[in-house]
Amino acid sequence: MQTRTADYLHLHFIVLIWGFTAILGKLLDPLSPLAVVLYRTLLAVIGMGAVLWYGHRNENPVAPVSSRDRWRLLGVGAIIAVHWMAFFAAARLANVSVCLAGMATSSLWASVLEPLLLRRRVRPVEVLLGAVVMGGLYLIFRFEFDKVGGLLAAILSAMLGALFTIINSQFTHRYEALVISTHEMAGAFLTSVPLVGLYSLIWGQPTDVFWPQSGAQWGWLLLLAWVCTVYAYTAGVRLLRKFSAYLAILTVNLEPVYGILLAVLIFGDTERMTTGFYLGTLVILVAVIGFPFLANKEK
Repeated sequence: MQTRTADYLHLHFIVLIWGFTAILGKLLDPLSPLAVVLYRTLLAVIGMGAVLWYGHRNENPVAPVSSRDRWRLLGVGAIIAVHWMAFFAAARLANVSVCLAGMATSSLWASVLEPLLLRRRVRPVEVLLGAVVMGGLYLIFRFEFDKVGGLLAAILSAMLGALFTIINSQFTHRYEALVISTHEMAGAFLTSVPLVGLYSLIWGQPTDVFWPQSGAQWGWLLLLAWVCTVYAYTAGVRLLRKFSAYLAILTVNLEPVYGILLAVLIFGDTERMTTGFYLGTLVILVAVIGFPFLANKEK
């Protein structure tokens, strides 16, 4: 029980770090969300590769990844790239608070996708949770209609996040978390390169949109890549061995609580929202926090 508690606290610490990534995305403005993902994944691959080599240089080599699984992991990396691009775009189109509120729909997507992908029965409590989350989203849409674009981008990001988390829950029983993460970050980087090139070619954006212009921006990118990705993402994948994908996604739904509090502290009035927004977010979070108790009663 003690180990279980420590693992759960570790997961919450990782969620706190992820809540900070939306703030980093805003601090990196005017760097394009596509460029942010490009640099994040490139630096993450370098960091993960170094850790993987150092950790196993005097030990037995890691289990080889089959050719079929390698392509699958690279494909998951492509999903992650689009997930992060939508995430950072949401923070720019609206603000950090709206972005994180949209991310709280991850559990709703998990309740739909997990039964389909893992071929298990649909649980009534998950349907109930999804209905409550939809009610919370309605309140947010109603009172923050001018930020619909950002909220929709965040909801898309949440759906993709739920999808790759469910897929990763199957890989964690076959490969080390760092091996999974390295392949996926490589896939995300390879996906980002043509997307950035296509975006630049079509819209012809200025250089400062694609290239960091200051030491501070490089510092934020390194923090984003090595703390929020190399450490937090790898540790999160590793914890999927100890939690179900749905429970992990459910805990990640607390990301808005941590992130919105941090955003208000850092950005002040620009992050203050209407009462309807906070009411809708509260409805979503009550559903998230109440799920374990409802699930136990159902059992």
